[in-house]
Amino acid sequence: MYDLPYHKEKNPKVIEDFIEKYPFAFLTGCNADKMPVVTQVPVFIDNLNGKQFLRSHIMRNTDHHKAFLENENVLVVFTGHHTYVSGTWYSNPHTASTWNYMSVHVKGKIRFLGDNDLEEILKKTSLHFENYNENSTTTFENLPDDFKHRVMKAIVGIEIEILGMENIFKLSQDRDFQSYCNIIEKLKQKGESEQVIASEMEKRKAELFPENH
Repeated sequence: MYDLPYHKEKNPKVIEDFIEKYPFAFLTGCNADKMPVVTQVPVFIDNLNGKQFLRSHIMRNTDHHKAFLENENVLVVFTGHHTYVSGTWYSNPHTASTWNYMSVHVKGKIRFLGDNDLEEILKKTSLHFENYNENSTTTFENLPDDFKHRVMKAIVGIEIEILGMENIFKLSQDRDFQSYCNIIEKLKQKGESEQVIASEMEKRKAELFPENH
């Protein structure tokens, strides 16, 4: 990971909120032949007995399922919006351009769960993405029993104990005040991703430049 202290988010709540906002993560590992495998799945963070866990579900008998059976060590990568930042927006434009982005990397050990835990994961997942509408026909509890039984045979619940977590919130924190403000204004004029990054930069402006507020 691109590892510079001024690009780190230090507030654990901000990191947890980021994971909740961008739950569709890359789940990566290596098989018995030390070849990489990866899949993308919705992942949720839980706090249990003073420890943090990630929970999700994957398809059975896939390359990644077989790899995780052989090697319990996994890396989960959460990514959000990102954008190009032109060097021409800096107070000194004679410098390289860059990329602003936010990412959280979680290292841990994977464990496969039984049917009861899988049901809880599926309930939480479906409710979350249906905006907690318990009357939705597609939430897990409202699906036909025969369909649920058939689906559950094809998937398996997973739990990952979090052993390490790193983040990079690269948001031009190393730039001077004039450059920082100009980057925000340029990004506001562009698309959704650029505007999200501009908003994140706005949140941090007063803390980064207290002398200008």
